[in-house]
Amino acid sequence: MPATPETTVAIACDHGGLALKAPLAEAMRARGLAVLDLGTHGPESVDYPDFALALAEAIRDGRAARGVLICGTGIGISIAANRHSWIRAGVCHDATSARLSRAHNDANVLALGARLIGTETALDALAAFLDTPFEGGRHARRVGKLGAVAATASASSSQTR
Repeated sequence: MPATPETTVAIACDHGGLALKAPLAEAMRARGLAVLDLGTHGPESVDYPDFALALAEAIRDGRAARGVLICGTGIGISIAANRHSWIRAGVCHDATSARLSRAHNDANVLALGARLIGTETALDALAAFLDTPFEGGRHARRVGKLGAVAATASASSSQTR
């Protein structure tokens, strides 16, 4: 079966997340998902915003519907990803936060901190992220406001330039 955006998950990390990327990619492949690996591929120090941008563009361009980002804490790379209005990246530390990021926030990107959680916890979080649907309902209204905030902020910044 050919890969589609719905069956493809983009993954990217900086040097701090490199060791965690391989087991997560392997777990996704074991589920029959296609993995779009956007780097980094070596231990040299790199800038996490570059990899968050690459993943955001892959989702925007329809090469993947979901993504996984990894840095030392998950914080910096999630901040960089959330600069893009079509991204809802949630920093998750366990399966419960990953499940709720999907169910309540319709997160399309899982952000993990490789220096804060171990491989097994990260795999549990990944499984919860992949298996949990968005609940919609009252949460849909709230998630809709996230897009409205992004549009308002973008319009405001272009008027002040």
